[in-house]
Formats: sequence, C-alpha cells, structure tokens
Amino acid sequence: MKRELLLIPGPTPVRREILDALAQETVSHVDPRMVKSFQNSLEMTSELFSCEGEVFVISGSGTLAMEIALINTVKPGERILILSHGYFGDRFIQLAESFGIEYDVISAEWGEHVAYEDVEAALESTNYKAVTITHVDTSTGVQANLDKLVPIIKEKNTLVILDGVCATAGIEENMSKQYGNGKIDVVLTGSQKALGVPPGLGIVAFSKDALKTRDEMERVPAYYADIKRWLPIMHDPSKYYATPSVNMVWAYEKALEIIFEEGLENRYERHIKYGKAVRKALGVYGMKAVADEEVAAATMSCVKYPEGLDDAKFRSMCYERGLVLAGGLASFAGNAFRIGHMGNTTVEELTQAIEIIGQVLIEMGKEDCIKDAIEMLKNNIR
Repeated sequence: MKRELLLIPGPTPVRREILDALAQETVSHVDPRMVKSFQNSLEMTSELFSCEGEVFVISGSGTLAMEIALINTVKPGERILILSHGYFGDRFIQLAESFGIEYDVISAEWGEHVAYEDVEAALESTNYKAVTITHVDTSTGVQANLDKLVPIIKEKNTLVILDGVCATAGIEENMSKQYGNGKIDVVLTGSQKALGVPPGLGIVAFSKDALKTRDEMERVPAYYADIKRWLPIMHDPSKYYATPSVNMVWAYEKALEIIFEEGLENRYERHIKYGKAVRKALGVYGMKAVADEEVAAATMSCVKYPEGLDDAKFRSMCYERGLVLAGGLASFAGNAFRIGHMGNTTVEELTQAIEIIGQVLIEMGKEDCIKDAIEMLKNNIR
C-alpha cells in the first residue's frame, strides 16, 4: 500500500515500531508473554494519568470508554451537567438518554469555550452527580481550560468526567493534580489519536473517589461495560473475562514506551508548539482556525477556507498527493477542514503537509506562498 500522510484528527500516523509490535505472532490471551505485556501496559497507563485508583484497558472504541465512564459513576435518574464545545461534547446527551440519566447542557458557540459564569450558576442552582468535560472537541479544535473549569466543579464536590479522546498523551491529564478543592475523577480515551496506536482500545482511569462511587451502586445497566467485571483482570491479566485484543496490547505497550522515552513534559510542549506552528503556517495561506489561539487545541485544528474555495475539490486534490485531511462537521461542513498535529507526527510530515496544501492552492488559482508558509512553520517549532 502507498503510505499516506494521515493528518486527520485520528487515527494518526503509526510509527513502524508500533506496527511491528502489532504484527507479532498472535498468542493465547493467557500466554505469559501476553500477561507480562498487559501488566506493563497497565502500569504505564497509571503513570500516564498519574492515577491513584484503577485503570482499565478494554477492547473497544473511545465511545465505549465514554459509556464505561458514565454508567459506572452515575445511576439512572441521577442528573449530570454536560459542558459541550461541539459535536463530541453533545454525544454525552445521547449516552445519558440511552441509560435514563437526567442532564442539563451548557453549549458554547462552535469555536468558543463555555462561559465559566454559566457553569458556576448551573452548579449553584442544581445538585449534579457529575460534570462532563470534553478536553478537546474534535469537531471544533477547542481545548477546555481545566485549570479554570475543574476548581469551579470541585467547589461543589461534584465528580469530574474528562473525555480525553483527542488529548491523552498530547495534553496533560494529571489525576493527582489538585484543582482547588479536588481532582479529576475519571479520564476516558481511545488508542488512535495522540497515543499513536491504531483504533481498537478503550481506556478509562478511575480515581479512588470514582471507584467508591461505583462501590455504592448496586448494579449498572451493562455487562461488558461494568468495571466490576473487569477489575480482576486488570489486577491479574492471566484471569479470563472477555478475550483481550492481544496484538493491540503489543502495539499499545510499544506506544507507551515511546511516549515515556520522549518524556511527558517534552511531549506536551511539542504538541503546543506544533499546534501553534501549523495554525500560523496555514494563516499564510489565508486560512484561519475556528478556535482563537487562547482556546485552540494542541492536538488538532479546525480551519476555515479562504473565500470561494471548494472543500471537496481541495481535499480531493490533497488526497491525490498523499495528504489525508478531514472535512468539517455540522455547520462547518464545506466551509472548513480538520487537521491533526498530534501523536508521533513529525516536523517533516507537517512540513510536507504545508507544502502539499500550498501546491493545491496554487493549482486552484491562489498565490504561491509555500516558501513563506514553511518558514513560518519551522520558525514556530524551533
């Protein structure tokens, strides 16, 4: 297969070492080598989140992880507050409705952050079991400000459920960090974005308080998604409940090794630089991110087209040159594209992407600004 430059907001480019790990011989799920790999992966996952409770790595998507996080902390009939910066924040609405959970929603204009005073007012007027935060909404490229949001929520001793699908391993998600009166209670994510692994694993971390909440629940409306059933396996992967994705665990372990070899702080700083650099480089072409820089995500961007540019034609021409970009969602469909700059994406890959975009724009009748755009990218990454 021709190797494409996959710069959508996930899946992200997968390094050869991770693909090689994925391609290892499939063994029994209770083979000692597999058990050791799974144990090592779980230990590194705990370290990734600085989680003092329990972590769960389960075959499934990020959506499964959302479901696990919600139903193991909130009972049917209890009420949650959903903070939505876009399409994926709204997904918690559908999840709540599916399980009989009551909810209120604070929605931001797409491209903006929710108003903190609205969050404070809602928490003052209503007793919520939990508040959901989408760390980075993949539809808008808006990044939640945890330093401002979490203290407001913990002032009421309310559980914080953080959707880290488009952030984990690219932006700090430290469950040991004190935010005012408390800490983040649950972080959920998937394997295919800033972790740099193919799709296939749902990953959830529960604090001790979140686990206590689950202990107080007699049952949950699920079988596969019940963490009580998975807990014995997370403590001892040689035990059986449901067959794990053996080869995905090989790949996940290798990805975590790469992450810790780079160092978490270095990785977070790299993502911040890459995000700003890509947006500035695209700005040379007359393109502007939907999210202003103060709320723009480190991991991906939703970018508006210059006046009169045809979305389908632009992305099709990029694809013909080997660059895969994602279209905009909802009201941004046809008016914007989405680009990922996360995981193990390199400077060389981003430079190639900026060059291809410039070539396509020239062919579509725009000015040749490639040299300036690449210079802008590199100057902001240094």
